[in-house]
Amino acid sequence: MPTPWKGVYPAVTTQFRQDQLLDLDATARHLEALIDSGVSGLIVCGSLGENQAMEPQEKRQVVELAIKTSRGRVPVVSGVAETSTAAAIRYVRDCERLGAAGFMVMPAMVYKADAPEAMHFFRSVAAATRLPWMLYNNPIGYPVDVTPEMFKELSDIENLAAIKESSGDTRRVTQIRLAVGDRFSLFCGVDDLILEASILGIDGWVAGTGIAFPRENQHLWELMRAGKWDEARTMYRWFSPLLRLDVHPHFVQYIKLAVQETGLGKEWVREPRLPIAGAERETVLRIIREGIANRPKLK
Repeated sequence: MPTPWKGVYPAVTTQFRQDQLLDLDATARHLEALIDSGVSGLIVCGSLGENQAMEPQEKRQVVELAIKTSRGRVPVVSGVAETSTAAAIRYVRDCERLGAAGFMVMPAMVYKADAPEAMHFFRSVAAATRLPWMLYNNPIGYPVDVTPEMFKELSDIENLAAIKESSGDTRRVTQIRLAVGDRFSLFCGVDDLILEASILGIDGWVAGTGIAFPRENQHLWELMRAGKWDEARTMYRWFSPLLRLDVHPHFVQYIKLAVQETGLGKEWVREPRLPIAGAERETVLRIIREGIANRPKLK
């Protein structure tokens, strides 16, 4: 399936049971709800999908499930979060055989690569697959920063199609455009900067909190694409407290709790993560429930 790399590509949670085993049926139900909302693609096994807490065969099961559930309606992209170049190469080759449409590639996990090492890693993974892929730049979460100048160097990689920009600095949108023009599709990966990034000119959104509010998330995206900024600002102000749940170290727990509150899944995470409790839980639940109570009425 061609991968257009435009629009909303939600980062989907992997649903677990309370005993931490995979719940593939629940994952499939959530995927269906996201597809029904009008998303342009699906990203599984990313950071929000708890990639690093899953066994190798489990990740492949989730990718296979998403492809089966999609039935060609939208492309399925898999996150690549491995600790070695060899493991990343094995993973992309396996997912290509399963029928994935592309990849979202993070730097090699655990080791903090310097710039030449990071560039070598990305080039090695790219050479292992014919499929298009997105480079996930998140120097806050994964302390490797791919700068606009580095993207310029990487622009000769034919199957590098997109950038997920999550540095938290909206200046990067313009800096990347000045460095490489429209060579790559540019995605915002920070939920509570989506309006600002859209004004500066992006092609897509890797949405986090929006997986709990898929219709509202899609509506906000469509308002921004249509340049209806007054309506978009109103929607964004309602959404903003919820979108900020995506930028906390416990973002997986927070977003899974939101998914549970909206009836789209369960909050169970895999250790070492634990469900949030106490005052933290009360605070997050208040934000989620206020968002649900004040949910905009969409036509």
